[in-house]
Parts: sequence; structure tokens; C-alpha cells
Amino acid sequence: MRITWAGICLFAASALASAQASAIPASGLIHPDDLAGIVQSPTSMKPLMLQVGSRVLFEQAHIPGSEYIGQASTPDGIQRLRDRLKTVSRGQFIVIYCGCCPWNRCPNLKPAFDALRDLGFTNYKALYIADNFGTDWVQRGYPVAKGD
Repeated sequence: MRITWAGICLFAASALASAQASAIPASGLIHPDDLAGIVQSPTSMKPLMLQVGSRVLFEQAHIPGSEYIGQASTPDGIQRLRDRLKTVSRGQFIVIYCGCCPWNRCPNLKPAFDALRDLGFTNYKALYIADNFGTDWVQRGYPVAKGD
């Protein structure tokens, strides 16, 4: 077996990404069935929902009422998140989600989660998507919007 630098870098990046989303504490998560109930309830207060992943994924399908922020694994995505939250009350209920890949490989949620904490927000959750947005949200029949 021959090991290359590219293979080592790929392994290291994979290990880092797997530690990211899984490092979010259980208390910081909301599950799809719980969020779907909130989104579908005519009486519940809707959270500010921010998609912190791929633009293509957002255009294909996203949670109605959610806003596209950009990939939080990039400096530009984190800056857009910070800019969006400048005028938001620190107590506002916020849900961030991605759904680009399985939970243990998502590179976007942990940076966004940490940014919310660092900005002083107190009421935020990451949507726990075990496999991907299509499987864990769309195929379960939860509400979906398409396009921008």
C-alpha cells in the first residue's frame, strides 16, 4: 500500500470535518420532526432559519422561510452570517442547517454554530440531518420550497 500526501491530506480533512458537526452538543440540536412541527404550526413562533451550505442545494430544495447564507466553512460564508445577524436580537430563536452530506462529514454547521455563540446569541439550534437534506427532510414529506 502506497500512502501519498494527497491521501494524508484527504484523511486529515475528513477527520477534521467529522469532528466538527459531532462536536455540537445534543442540547444544541433540533431534530427534523420537531422543526417540521414548528414550521407547520399556524400558531408557533417561527425561528429565523438560515441555510449555511451550498447555494445549489438551497435552490433545489430548502425549508420554507429559510434564508440562504452561504457555506459557513468559508470565510465569506461566515462573514455573510455575521452581516445578516448584525440587527438580530441576541435572544431570537435561530435554526441553522446544511444537509449537504452526512452529519459526521458536514463542514458547515460547526463554524456557524460557533459563530452564533461567539456573537452572543443564546437561543439557537443546529438542525440534525443524519444523512442529507433530501433523505432526512424532503423524502419525509416535510415542507419544501424551491428556487431563491
